[in-house]
Amino acid sequence: MTAPSVEDLLRELVPQVLGVLVRRYGQFEGCEDAVQEAVLAASRQWPVDGVPNNPRGWLSTVASRRYVDQLRSDQARRERELANAAEAAPEVPDTDDTLLLLFLCCHPALTPASQTALTLRAVGGLTTAEIARAFLVPEGTMAARISRAKQRIRAAGSSFPGSAEPERLNVVLQVLYLIFNEGYTASSGSDLHRADLAYEAIRLARMVHARLPDDSEVTGLLALMLLTHARRTARTTPSGDLVPLADQDRTTWDRAMLDEGTELAKASLAGSALGPYQLQAAIAATHADAATADETNWRQVHALYLILERIAPNPVVTLNRAIALAETEGPLAGLALLSTLDSEERIARHHRLLSVRAHLLEKAGDLPGAYENYRLAAKATASVAEQRFLTARASRVKPW
Repeated sequence: MTAPSVEDLLRELVPQVLGVLVRRYGQFEGCEDAVQEAVLAASRQWPVDGVPNNPRGWLSTVASRRYVDQLRSDQARRERELANAAEAAPEVPDTDDTLLLLFLCCHPALTPASQTALTLRAVGGLTTAEIARAFLVPEGTMAARISRAKQRIRAAGSSFPGSAEPERLNVVLQVLYLIFNEGYTASSGSDLHRADLAYEAIRLARMVHARLPDDSEVTGLLALMLLTHARRTARTTPSGDLVPLADQDRTTWDRAMLDEGTELAKASLAGSALGPYQLQAAIAATHADAATADETNWRQVHALYLILERIAPNPVVTLNRAIALAETEGPLAGLALLSTLDSEERIARHHRLLSVRAHLLEKAGDLPGAYENYRLAAKATASVAEQRFLTARASRVKPW
């Protein structure tokens, strides 16, 4: 097996093996360290000697031995804990605790940033260096963040929840959505995309969906990711400049991904209740259904945002509804709705609000107002690609 194939296999096995150890020993922090050591050993040995017949069992055995070694070097550990751990390597059960592990990584005692980092490390199988590069922070900073997250889990009780607790599912979905959004539109840096994060979020969402196929919100989130990610190649020019949705070449959208996402979106709406991810997936499917931007059913998009705004009020939802409203009733109607967000501290000076207002002012013929808001939006974003796009728009409408 080639090195990339070994890497993919290890990434798939990491959460399963970690689940085995956490269920047996109940100490997330020590178990996670032991699994990472086992993965390092496998990454060196398997490409040379070949993958063992039972790679999951191999990793579980090696990780278990490393964990026992850790306990033996820690004289403060209780003798009973050492005696239990020093037994023969545990039989690897057929059950897969990956979902429970994901719930543990999204423990409510952690901040969203820590939940995201720990999920990518423990469930996604990414190294600390890979996570640090993805979020443009020094490796030492990310290592400290992950270490603090593991310590918090240990302090809060690091054993698995008794089951996939429903109250934590929303947190899990939110973390996966945060990972995807950071991959699809990077909040900072020179690149608009961070494809590795987006792909990892989709992989984890598929994993959750496989274990909870009847959950409409899980299905909706996976559909939303696929329908959104299908447009990735059309979102930038060869030089890396941003291309807005209305100007994208829709023939370059990933048709297979769109078809899968559309079917999932339809399936998610078959339930009796509506959730935010289902509605966002339905909106994305409406855009995907239009062969051109002019054929977009904006009235349907606006109606869906109106429902979303009622069940999950959020300034970003109102912002997006204003865009749809402007398409159906004109830019002045959209601007009037945007004005309701001026007192909303979470978004009042955000580059998204400024850029949308600039766009609608441009459509309304107010070029000085559009110029000023494009200029402010360019200053407010940390994304280099967005800065270039907004600065170019400002130059285009500059009234002198």
